[in-house]
Amino acid sequence: MKAKIALATVSGRAYYKLVSELKARRVAFLSLTPQDEIPLYIKTVITTEEERNLIRHPNVLLFNEGVGAEDVVDEAIRVAKGKERYDKVIIGVDPGKTFGLAVLADGKVLETCACSSLEETVNTLLKTLERTPAVGSVVRVGDGVPPCTKDLLHLLDAALPEEVVLEVVSEVGTSNFMRETSHRRGSRDAMSATKIAERRGTAFKRRKIDET
Repeated sequence: MKAKIALATVSGRAYYKLVSELKARRVAFLSLTPQDEIPLYIKTVITTEEERNLIRHPNVLLFNEGVGAEDVVDEAIRVAKGKERYDKVIIGVDPGKTFGLAVLADGKVLETCACSSLEETVNTLLKTLERTPAVGSVVRVGDGVPPCTKDLLHLLDAALPEEVVLEVVSEVGTSNFMRETSHRRGSRDAMSATKIAERRGTAFKRRKIDET
């Protein structure tokens, strides 16, 4: 797949953080210096604020320590797809000792991660939805650990905007592939979360909507 995103910087710190994030997401990118000519097929360029005036391209995104690599890579992926916002963003959550999260944007896996607590999971979800604009957003929570599922649903009901749809998803069959990834920390939870995000669930009745 030909890259649509270019990374143009000579900052070692910025380059390391951005490359790590892009590779973690398996996003193809072209590595350039700010002085290099940018190919016509490149849809967006990521650089630093100090190097911005060296870049000649209509879509330039700036990386800085305050924003973080995750946010700018999210935006770069969206711009590269030619979207102001996604049609549908779905976040799958695999509750348990570790909470796996998977973010699907218009059917494609945008990112996966793992959280160590209910509070971290809720905060991560809120930040993800904020930096991933979409016409419609759905959060799907697996039912494999009922006490965790129940606690998480009630926290999400209170924290999420009322337009976000909450669903409970059966986890039957989501763990069949786990033996292959058991040696990789976080892989099992992230892959289960992806399977959960891809399944239709049962709507969770939002108390916030009822009260409104």
